[in-house]
Amino acid sequence: MHLDVRDLKAFYYRSALGRAAQRAVREQLRAWWPDAKGQTVVGFGFAVPLLRPFLGEARRVIGLMPAPQGVMPWPAGMPNVSVLSEEALWPVDTGAVDKLVMMHGLEGSTGPDALLAETYRALGPGGRGVFIVPNRAGLWSRSDTTPFGFGRPFSIGQLEAQLRLHGFSVERHTAALFQPPSDKRFWLKTGPVWERTGRRLSMALAGGVLMVEATKQVPAPRRPGLGERVKRPLSVLEGLGLPEPSRKT
Repeated sequence: MHLDVRDLKAFYYRSALGRAAQRAVREQLRAWWPDAKGQTVVGFGFAVPLLRPFLGEARRVIGLMPAPQGVMPWPAGMPNVSVLSEEALWPVDTGAVDKLVMMHGLEGSTGPDALLAETYRALGPGGRGVFIVPNRAGLWSRSDTTPFGFGRPFSIGQLEAQLRLHGFSVERHTAALFQPPSDKRFWLKTGPVWERTGRRLSMALAGGVLMVEATKQVPAPRRPGLGERVKRPLSVLEGLGLPEPSRKT
């Protein structure tokens, strides 16, 4: 099940821990995608906290929010780009998306296969997606005081297997949110140090969320019958009888 949009908004925009989480994940995303000039960037779930850096450079930014979650206007003080959407029926043309960010989408989905199929449809050939999910081995998935404590957590192997099953090619992965999920002042103040240190450790040890970047792979078209003809190439002498020794008269 998806969390309510009001709870997500309160966490990311009204709590110090939420703002710290937003900053840590967004910095990693921006390190992977430093530029999106002229591209269409879409977020699904509650990905809008990560999309703000793209507003000034992308050709178009869209924040899709699933119907069970609800929608809120975003960004504040600017023309709204957020849209209420069904999980597997996006108001986006096929192949129109260059970059896609999914956060608080996959772990709460009641139909993850249909959701990933719709993601594949919306991305253009070679389009890139970053999928952000709670780390099964991390502290954040074990705490119900943050949105990452709800829904299904993943291991890196589970997430990558799901993506490959739906036609994606996994490019790279990492983890984020190495600071404990606590709003105590000490942990908040030392958060950046935890993030820098955590990136040098195994993601299975402490990272609160997993981030996987994958690209859409389009298989080469197949022509009917061509494979069989290649397997059985036509012989120059096909149809002719085998030569027989000449008879002397």
